[in-house]
Amino acid sequence: MDIEVIKVPEGQRKPISKDDLSLGFGRLFTDHMFTMKYAPDKGWHDARIEPHHALELDPACMVLHYSQEAFEGLKAYHGPDGGVYLFRHMMNLQRLNRSCRRLVIPELPLDFVSDALKQLVLVDKEWIPHTEGCSLYIRPNVIATDPYLGVRPSDTYLFYIIMSPVAAYYPEGFNPVKIWVSDDYVRAAFGGVGEAKTGGNYAAGLKAQTEAKKSGFTQVLWLDAKERKYIEEVGTMNIFFIFDDELVTSPLTGSILPGVTRDSVLKIGKHWGMTVNERMISIDEVMEGAKSGRLKECFGSGTAAIISPVKAIKYKDELVTVGNGGTGPIAQKLYDHILGLQLGKVADPFDWVVRLDA
Repeated sequence: MDIEVIKVPEGQRKPISKDDLSLGFGRLFTDHMFTMKYAPDKGWHDARIEPHHALELDPACMVLHYSQEAFEGLKAYHGPDGGVYLFRHMMNLQRLNRSCRRLVIPELPLDFVSDALKQLVLVDKEWIPHTEGCSLYIRPNVIATDPYLGVRPSDTYLFYIIMSPVAAYYPEGFNPVKIWVSDDYVRAAFGGVGEAKTGGNYAAGLKAQTEAKKSGFTQVLWLDAKERKYIEEVGTMNIFFIFDDELVTSPLTGSILPGVTRDSVLKIGKHWGMTVNERMISIDEVMEGAKSGRLKECFGSGTAAIISPVKAIKYKDELVTVGNGGTGPIAQKLYDHILGLQLGKVADPFDWVVRLDA
């Protein structure tokens, strides 16, 4: 399958901000997007890089009524050598296909999508911020498009990729954040779609997230749906704890998103010789660890923020400080190392980084 390329004429392209730090997150979009359609008799077809535009969907479009869709999030970076870099992008695409299987969406031809993504990034490479800590956020998305009111998998789909130049995800930047533990709401249950990257998981968290922000907290820390006892993940990140000299995170039991940055932290920690475990962590262990001093650090991991240190956790009516309330040395080291990998500044023993050449 060939990719048709339709570029925005030079004189009609959008102005590019010169102040990278004012970009915010997910507000601005590049000039171009990639689209591809699916039909049972054609498979994936009609691949195009074309001007960024609004989608035209029938009001009965199945994604709007039954939420059959899956998406991903990854980034492109400008390295100090002038190169354009992608970080573990094939793992993101492989996870997208796992989500597609769970949502009964036809799997995507990953090698072809990888090539299309690279071409799209190079077409709009002028949009990639040059300031360290800023990047080009890439959002692949696949949606059900049948105009049909009835609960079944769609027969037709639209896959597209849009891109957005971004600064830090949280207003706090890399500074430590406060998180609020929800025991009134749940994000996902065993057997559900918690391990898929699909919009319904995020919609399920909006109520708790709104309440947390009203109380001055940045994100929600979710507990398991059955016992409301065991740590799962934060609204937009996986979560890590350092108890004494142990780096630990919750296991992938089916209700937690298998984060690419999560996997990177685990592999880097082992590479550094740390004691690394994936095990069940109760909220009681976390609260008691913070009070006793056994809990040295806590941080979230995700594509958007990379590493986000946590300075305080509120559970029920109790607020505890993690460590000294600042950024811990392991969180700082991981952030610096992963960012260095993404920018092509440090050695990459895992072969995670791809440098794009025009």
